[in-house]
Order: sequence, then C-alpha cells, then structure tokens
Amino acid sequence: MMDNTSLRVVAPEVILLVMACVIALVDLGVKSRLRNASYWLTMLTLAVVAWTTGSLAADGNTAYGFGRMVVSDAMGNWLKCFASLAMMVCMVYGRPYAADRDMLRGGELFTLALFALLGIFVMISGENFLVLYLGLELLTLSSYAMVALRRDHTVSTEAAMKYFVLGAMASGFLLYGLSMIYGATGSLDISTVFKIVGSGQVKHQVLVFGLVFIVAGLAFKLGAAPFHMWIPDVYQGAPTAVTVIIGSAPELAAFAIAIRLLVEGLLPLAIDWQQMLLVLAVCSLFIGNLAAIAQTNLKRMLAYSTIGQMGFVLLGLASGVVNGVGTPEFMRNAYGSAMFYIVTYVMTTLASFGVILLLAREGFESEEISDLAGLNQRSPLYAGVMSVCLFSLAGVPPLVGFYAKLAVLQALVISGTTLNISLAVFAVVMSLIAAYYYIRVVKVMYFDDPLTATTVAAPADVRVVLTVNGALVLLLGILPGGLMTLCTDAVVKMLTT
Repeated sequence: MMDNTSLRVVAPEVILLVMACVIALVDLGVKSRLRNASYWLTMLTLAVVAWTTGSLAADGNTAYGFGRMVVSDAMGNWLKCFASLAMMVCMVYGRPYAADRDMLRGGELFTLALFALLGIFVMISGENFLVLYLGLELLTLSSYAMVALRRDHTVSTEAAMKYFVLGAMASGFLLYGLSMIYGATGSLDISTVFKIVGSGQVKHQVLVFGLVFIVAGLAFKLGAAPFHMWIPDVYQGAPTAVTVIIGSAPELAAFAIAIRLLVEGLLPLAIDWQQMLLVLAVCSLFIGNLAAIAQTNLKRMLAYSTIGQMGFVLLGLASGVVNGVGTPEFMRNAYGSAMFYIVTYVMTTLASFGVILLLAREGFESEEISDLAGLNQRSPLYAGVMSVCLFSLAGVPPLVGFYAKLAVLQALVISGTTLNISLAVFAVVMSLIAAYYYIRVVKVMYFDDPLTATTVAAPADVRVVLTVNGALVLLLGILPGGLMTLCTDAVVKMLTT
C-alpha cells in the first residue's frame, strides 16, 4: 500500500515522469525551430528536480519506500542533483546543434532526455534487483532512441544498432547474474541479500558465478575494458548533442548501481569482486590510454579517454576492502574519492564536449583534432576552456582532475598492501602516457595555423554556461575540500544506514 513516506521518497521521479508526458503533449503545438516552449519547460523541470534532490540531500536523512524497494539517502540524492544539473548543461549546449540538424523537429530530444534521467534516478534509488534493472532498461532504451534521432544519417543509425546489440547483451549478463544471486539467496532485496550472503549459508561457488556476470554487466555500463567496444563507435557515430548526454549523467548512475550491488548487497564477497575490479581497472588504464594516442577524431579520442578515466574510478571502488575486510576508514576514503572522481569527471566532460558543440555549425561537425587548429587565434576564451578541461583530464595541478586522481591514489596507498601500491604506481605511469594525447590537442589549438578565419559565434546562454563550467574545473581544483567533504559524508551515511 502506498503511504506518504513512499510518495516523498519517489517525489523527484514522479515530477520527472509527469513533466516528460506534459512536455511531449505541449510540443505538439510548438512550431519554432528551437522549440522554445518545450526547451524552457524542460529546463524548469530539471531545475525543480535538482533543487528538490539537493534539498533532500542536504537534510541527510535516509528513508525507504514501497517495502524497502527504493531508498532516498544522501549519496543517492546528491548523485540525482548532479545528474539533473548535468542534463541541464547538456540541453543548453546541445539545442543549437540539434536545431541546425533538424533533430528538434518533433521535440523527442527533450522528452527522451527526461525519460533517460528518470531511468538514472530509478537506478540510483533502487534497493531491489528488479527496480535497478527497470531503471537500467529505461535509461538504455531512451539512449538507443536518442543515438538514432538523425534518422537520415547513416553513421548515427549504425552507431545506434551497435549500441542496441551490445547493450542488450550486457543487460542480459547483468540480469543473468542477478537471477543467480536471487536463486541462491531467495531474495531480490539488497539488504536481505547482504544478510544471507554474510551468514555463509549459501554455496560460495554459486554466488561467485552470479557475481562474474554482474561485474561484467556493470563494466559495460561504466565503459571499462575489455567491455568497452561500444564506447568509441557510439561516441563518434552519435550526434554530438547526444554524445554529451551519454557521456555525462549516465556515468553517475553506473557508479550508483555499482555501489548498491557490490557494496550494499555483496560486500561479504568483496575479496572476489575486488580482484575482478582491479583486473578491469588495469585493462581500462592500459587499453584506453594507449588506444587514444592513435586517434585523429576528437570524439573518438575522448571516448578512449573515458575508458582510461573509468580505470581510476574502478581503482577507487576496489580499494575500500583490504584482505577481505572493509574498515570504515578505508571504505570512506575509497568510495568518497571514487564518487568525487566520477562527479568531477562528468563536469569536465561536459565542458570539453561543449566546446566541440560550439565549434560545430550547420553542415560541419568539427570532430577531427585538426578542426581545432588555431582556435586560440579565433577565440581565446573557448581555447582556454578546452585547455583547462584537457589538462584536468590529464591530471595537471591545480585543476580538479589532479586532485581527483590524487584522492584515488591516496586511497590505494593508505591501504598499505604491496598490490595496491604497485597499482598506484601503474596508474601514475598511465597518466603520464595519457598526458601526451591531451597536450597534443592543446598544441594544435595554440600553435597550428587556423584552417578557417571564421569567428566562433554562440548564443549567450551557451557562452555563460560554458565559461562557468570551465571556471568550476579550475576553482574546484584549487578548493576541492567542500565537494570532497560532501562526497565523503554522503558515502559514510550510506554505509551506516
């Protein structure tokens, strides 16, 4: 039976669902090329949802609804708030690009974006295997449709097909793994699974068999090697306005579902999934960073960069348990640093794709690295923002990417094990290799001759948001304490409830 507590727990999801339907109906009567009414209704919805989830997160209370199937806690609400803000930024950056390519003709982009965000929210809130899977499918189905929005564009259609086939396979992996855990424990409830697994009454081999499939499914959603095959093709083939959506907010949901399943539900099996995550992290750092060197397409290079960045997130997730024991200090440092990393990575990715969208114009995509040649001579501001983002992704101080990498490395080193310290050294070496392909783009922007003399024009809202976005990458690198404390406190509250 539905009670007031359950309604409060799912209030942000209800707002999103209702407004997505309202915007779909309102858009039927909108005639403007930029779909102004639909756009501003979408932005208003996202602002209200961000404020609502931010207020709930600031309160710090944990509440369960619908028979403990969904949870509202500090970590989940902050991730929802950041995801809503990320989607707002995506809409600001992507609307001019989408309008130039006739992608706003039916207003589907706004509705699908809201449904994708609803899927993200359900994934973040899920305390039940079925709820998590429901959110995952809502997000992925919306994403497939967005990638294929340019129906007359062969490359986008091909990317959507690849994404659909590989995504369906990964969803099957995850579902099969969850069904194995359900068969072994007899429960779909994450907290109940934790108790049953911890009691030692279930055969270890059955649990590990299911765990392998769960980790494989999670690795696909995070974009970790060797389950990364879809990322370069989808990033390159999707319309850039959709690429920025796929590469930002869903990463927060993937982090949340990993925490819910592995830490909240299967922590007694940590000694098993920790080894799997470390192998995935090493593969991601190695394959992502080495493959990125060979790329000439900027979107494809950033796709491989994403794979490498996810290696750091996995290192953070894997370092919370030492010798099968998760002490509060290790877990706080590890999961807090991983959450900080994923949040700041999303923020940096938004700004870097924002510049790519800004440089694109009707009939010209600006996807090749050579298209950025001489950008500093055409627009010092946008060249500066792109440089800040690239240096941050490379981990150059005093930008936020440096502090994020340092926090993960500290979580590894503080554990004191020889393996973790060796992995920290390996991660540093991979970061040095990664610096090459980031700095190469900066060199092209500042030292190569421009291919065109046209100035970079952008709507006022895009200029303002992009400038603020770039400034935050610098400011949070200089003053990271507030966001790090927020992430750490949210993780502590999640672990203690």
